[in-house]
Amino acid sequence: MIRNRQRLAGEVILSMFLLGLHLSAPAAQFTVAELMSAFADHTYGTVSFSEKKYISMLDIPVESSGELLFVPPARLEKRTLKPKPETLVLDGDALTIERQAKKHTLQLKDYPEMAAMIVGIRATLAGDREALEQVYHLDLEGSRDGWTLMLTPLDTRVAFVLARIRIDGTRTEVRTVEIVLADGDRSVMSVSKSAAP
Repeated sequence: MIRNRQRLAGEVILSMFLLGLHLSAPAAQFTVAELMSAFADHTYGTVSFSEKKYISMLDIPVESSGELLFVPPARLEKRTLKPKPETLVLDGDALTIERQAKKHTLQLKDYPEMAAMIVGIRATLAGDREALEQVYHLDLEGSRDGWTLMLTPLDTRVAFVLARIRIDGTRTEVRTVEIVLADGDRSVMSVSKSAAP
């Protein structure tokens, strides 16, 4: 009888210990695959942005603001409204720049470093992990409610110009995009939903 009670007490203690381990176990880690899947299923609209560029030869950052629009899988528009109107439209592999009623079109294949920066943003928004991993090492930290995705170039030619891209967000909403160049210059773009009309 005593032996049975001891064994029962031991089983109860073991069960409580195991239950305690289960309850204290950390939540499953938020993965790159989950983030990319969420972005791939996301519906986009126009968002507002404000950007600061920190350039070593200038004492104060260069500030601009405007609107962003992403149309999956490959069209990204950046319409700067202040301080001067400028429109950048990336459609496929062509980047069109419109400034002061003049248009110029560039092919990304001719500018691999610029192409890498654009792929970092566009492929993230499209949830295209394969495209990202061709250009970057991906490091994701945080949870669905607050995550940071760090993109570090794999190609040494790109790394000679671009140190990293850091994207912070909540679920499928990008909050900030920081682009750090190899020379230390950087830009920080803050993104927010456009106000309803």
